[in-house]
Amino acid sequence: MDAIDRAIIAELERDGRLTNVELAQRVGLTTGPCLRRVQRLEADGVIRGYRAVIDPSAVSRAFEVLVDLTLEAQDAETVERFEQTLAGAEEVLELRRLFGSPDYFVRVGVADLLTYEAFLTGRVMTIPRVKNVTSHFTMKIVKGAH
Repeated sequence: MDAIDRAIIAELERDGRLTNVELAQRVGLTTGPCLRRVQRLEADGVIRGYRAVIDPSAVSRAFEVLVDLTLEAQDAETVERFEQTLAGAEEVLELRRLFGSPDYFVRVGVADLLTYEAFLTGRVMTIPRVKNVTSHFTMKIVKGAH
């Protein structure tokens, strides 16, 4: 990967809807070589996909909670059940298994505090062997996803 590949990636991270013509102009290439580089980056798995950034309030997910979660045990059955249950919940925007403590980081997006409370008590706390849950409410996003 060279400086031009990194420039292509940076431009696509800023705006994944750029046409090949616009992208080529921004990185100083003609359209053919630019397209070939993008296709190579896609084939190599460097560019894994493209997505739309949605306004959370437009889809009733403006209330975001960051959750630290610890399980009582780390056996395969407990971990698999927990991960499958939370990964399947539409409220869960991100689920990360961590080294150390806590065991998991969960990013939840819901409409409001009452909806979060219902999700926490009705879904999360009903999963067997959940030991500790700490909810963090964001005051301000300083840097992050659009």
